[in-house]
Amino acid sequence: MAHALTARGLIPSLIVTGQHPGLDLADHGLDPYQAVDLACAGEEDPHAHVARVSSALEPMLAHAPPDLLIVQGDTSSALGGARAAAATDVPLAHVEAGLRTRDPELPWPEEEYRTEIDARADLLFAPTDLSALNLACEHVSGRVHVTGNTGIDALYAAISGLPQRAVHDRAMRRRLLVTCHRRESWGEGIRSIAAAARELGLSGSAWVDVIVPPNKHVAGILRDLLHSCPNVSLLEPCSHRELLRRMRETDLILSDSGGMQEEAPALGVPLLVLREKTERPEGIATGNMRLVGTCEETIVAETRRLLSDPAAFAAMSRPAFPYGDGRAAQRIAAIIEEWLKARSSGSENRRLSIYPTRVIPN
Repeated sequence: MAHALTARGLIPSLIVTGQHPGLDLADHGLDPYQAVDLACAGEEDPHAHVARVSSALEPMLAHAPPDLLIVQGDTSSALGGARAAAATDVPLAHVEAGLRTRDPELPWPEEEYRTEIDARADLLFAPTDLSALNLACEHVSGRVHVTGNTGIDALYAAISGLPQRAVHDRAMRRRLLVTCHRRESWGEGIRSIAAAARELGLSGSAWVDVIVPPNKHVAGILRDLLHSCPNVSLLEPCSHRELLRRMRETDLILSDSGGMQEEAPALGVPLLVLREKTERPEGIATGNMRLVGTCEETIVAETRRLLSDPAAFAAMSRPAFPYGDGRAAQRIAAIIEEWLKARSSGSENRRLSIYPTRVIPN
């Protein structure tokens, strides 16, 4: 999105939280932009992280208020930004607005955080019609625009430079890719997911690649239950580009990731969602995703059922684009430009701050 804004003469500055130590903006094509690091490392308590981010950002906004603060990504960081904007009377835009499950516990705390951000925002960029409908039902005061999701923009940019898709002998054995990290699954949920991956590996149903996140609440359980398990490989975290390569070359994804729920349909890779509820139901409507929860028996049964049913597998493997066409950033930039013109009557030297907490190049 930074590039799309720049193309319209709206050169943004970036504010990163510091959640990911060692993050190099150059890896995401963002090194030309002025950037400030808040040095707010991720915390186990999301409420504490919101407060810390807000406290760090508020004096910066008060000292040099931008014309618009744009938040997206990690919801605890985005809410910290939204509260800081409100405290300093800085206009707020929310990218990826309107995602809802209508259950404050699933996902927690994202559901309540997103609702608060959207209630504060002046501009709300909803990725889908359903997201916009959610906002209309809440009677938000800001202006709602359906733009698609910038995550699909990022996907197109990343896969355009990937090598040709590798081919493996699917007649011999299918390959699965498993990721899990959701806070509501810490403990028994993660153990159940790991047990399902173990059963699928031990039975020889498939090759199972499990990406082990750095989170200690998840990594220890995965390593304990899956270490040395036949047909199961434990993989270290990788770049977004490498993850997309792995997704493209796998047969079936099992994941609780929100981003993967957007990317898998576009790649035409079936996805079993390891959650009880999702704020991205559009992929279920297109037939590319199924909700299976975190129960070991259900995960194993649904995986085997899909892998043994060629017609069902083929139906889930058709690419679909419920979350956008790759031009969301262009639409958002155009809307912001018009909004700023209307607000300032064409004055020069406008300042924007983009507050990405999940850095995505567009």
